[in-house]
Amino acid sequence: MTDTTASTGAGGADVVDILTSDHRDMLELIGQIETAPDATQRRDLADTVTAEIMRHAVAEEMFVYPAVEEHMPNGSEEIAHDKQEHEEIVQLLKRLEDVDASDATFMELVRELEAQLRHHANDEETDQFPQLRAHIPPDQLVELGVKVQNAKKLAPTRPHPTAPHSELFHKTVGPGVGMVDRLRDKLTGRSTG
Repeated sequence: MTDTTASTGAGGADVVDILTSDHRDMLELIGQIETAPDATQRRDLADTVTAEIMRHAVAEEMFVYPAVEEHMPNGSEEIAHDKQEHEEIVQLLKRLEDVDASDATFMELVRELEAQLRHHANDEETDQFPQLRAHIPPDQLVELGVKVQNAKKLAPTRPHPTAPHSELFHKTVGPGVGMVDRLRDKLTGRSTG
């Protein structure tokens, strides 16, 4: 008789559950932006969704992408595609950060962000995540989930389009950038969740 609690990480959420939940939360925040009654609330929600997207993307690049590359057929190609999508989203977030929330362009950018995020989430959830579950043992997926959750606590909260998308950068410099971002957030009163 095998011990199934060890293979499921004692009931802990695995990385796929965590990242899928992140996608839902981010899309829900974007929906709230679209219905927010004033520019101040739209900006606060946009800052929060920006921080959540940045934390999610950095954690994926630190821990999930190396696992995809190691365990999945065509992992390198998958990662190259995902990193390109992340870069496009970061560029869009930077543009959104620089637009006044009362400007019509702001909502155009929010809708573009929603479309890009839905596309990226759909790619991961319908193709990549099932493959992760097929190629990586459940206990390792739970361990990856813990690493992702911890990385999100230290990750940057603002878009940095010129920062390299590499595991080494995120593990060495990223926490410092994240600390600076959180200090800037606090000093400016920026809402980041």
